[in-house]
Amino acid sequence: MFMTYEWVQITDSAEELSEMILQSEQVEQYQKAYHAVYNDKNLAEEIYAFTRLKEQYEEVQRFGKYHPEYSRVMKQIRVDKRRLDLNEQIASLRLAENELQDLMDQVSFIIGRSVSEAVKIPSSNPFFSSDSSCGGSCGTGGGCSCSA
Repeated sequence: MFMTYEWVQITDSAEELSEMILQSEQVEQYQKAYHAVYNDKNLAEEIYAFTRLKEQYEEVQRFGKYHPEYSRVMKQIRVDKRRLDLNEQIASLRLAENELQDLMDQVSFIIGRSVSEAVKIPSSNPFFSSDSSCGGSCGTGGGCSCSA
């Protein structure tokens, strides 16, 4: 593939957009929240312990209520998740993640629509996903009689 002037312009524009995103307030807030969570040794250990508990939870889910540790693991995962969810630092990190994801969704939407109205845009926000009546998740290419 030959590098044309158009490709050079596209590459330069992509790098410029990337720099703008990296210097955005959303990225700055995310980095601050991330460092606040993972630089706190106690909180990082709690997250690591919760990750190990999630692995146990997945093992228990394979066998359901017949697993000998089912009741203990099910109760413990709810208690630990609630404790982590109520932590201010983790709540701030989740909020920052959502704000950054919204920015990325908006950028993807603008780029996708500038290429074509038919471009499918992956998004966590249903507003940016699709204009079809089925929400864009039927995967049949219009087989469900939607307007996809």
